[in-house]
Amino acid sequence: MTIFVTLVDVTLRGLVGRRRTVLLVLLAVLPIGLALLARLGGEAPDAAAALDALVVRIVLPLIALVFGTAALGAEIEDGTAVYLLTKPIARLHIVVAKVVVAALLTAALVAPSALATGLLMGGSDEGLAATLAVTPAVIIGSLLYAAAFVAISVVTTRALVIGLVYVVIWEGILAGILVGTRIFSIREAVLGFAGVLAPDAWEGGLEAAQAVGLALVVVIGGVALGARRLAVHEVRGGD
Repeated sequence: MTIFVTLVDVTLRGLVGRRRTVLLVLLAVLPIGLALLARLGGEAPDAAAALDALVVRIVLPLIALVFGTAALGAEIEDGTAVYLLTKPIARLHIVVAKVVVAALLTAALVAPSALATGLLMGGSDEGLAATLAVTPAVIIGSLLYAAAFVAISVVTTRALVIGLVYVVIWEGILAGILVGTRIFSIREAVLGFAGVLAPDAWEGGLEAAQAVGLALVVVIGGVALGARRLAVHEVRGGD
């Protein structure tokens, strides 16, 4: 447990103490600013549609992408990971610690952004229900994206590019055209979880069973893949 806490602490300090964190905070604040402008302008946009377009589609995946790919991938790229890999620490513990930190940091930025944006939108009871449903849903989404992007960062040095392709092409375009691809979309799972909590406010997304199934596959599979690839990386480094 002590080793795990140390891993979390080191990862947390490494991710927060970077200039990119300031940019991510600004990105998280953007939907709040837009909602405030809409409120001051007397507009009353649909809360669910606005939260989907701004937070679920843009803010959540992009923040998770940066934190997820940097949590471990940055250390592998700059060579500092060798100091971690030469210690007798289970590779599973390393990956889990990285995923936990990336997920927590993502949720810490995205969940307040979703809640504040939805509340500023105002509107009907349905808008409030949508806001209160999507807030815990994006917390779950933070974990799913973090697990996926940490795993990708261990597999390839082009994790940021691949992550962008997944977010923009797969989730942004293909999921809207080919219905069958939605089963592999984290965004659709997030909308599915929100729909479970507020079925009258959220439409679309995966069915509850599909969302849970995808969540289990992404988290367990991502952690397992990351740990396996990290073990292989260690062997090659020793050679």
